[in-house]
Amino acid sequence: MVGVSLASSLFVTFAAETATRLAVLLGMAGPLVAVVGTWGLICVVMKRGVAHLTSAMISAFAVKAVFFGIYVAVVLKGLGVPALPFVASFTSYFLALYLTEALLLQRLLATRWSN
Repeated sequence: MVGVSLASSLFVTFAAETATRLAVLLGMAGPLVAVVGTWGLICVVMKRGVAHLTSAMISAFAVKAVFFGIYVAVVLKGLGVPALPFVASFTSYFLALYLTEALLLQRLLATRWSN
């Protein structure tokens, strides 16, 4: 996930001006940090047992909701990056990364239940 995200954002940044580059990178960074953190949590919780996964994911959801609210506000208001490239990048990476996480989790749970 990290490699593909970085490679795709670097591809975009070579063709854009400096402000747009920063917006694209920041649009990728928030969702990527959240997904990598969630996946790390999933790995730790799965060692304890699948029964703990639901409560951990609900707690992670609450933390991520607060994180994303603060993150978007800081990036758009505090750093003043251009809104359109940031929102487009953020939305694209958010959807792609969370779809990837969902598919990986489905695969993990399917192999866990089949054993």
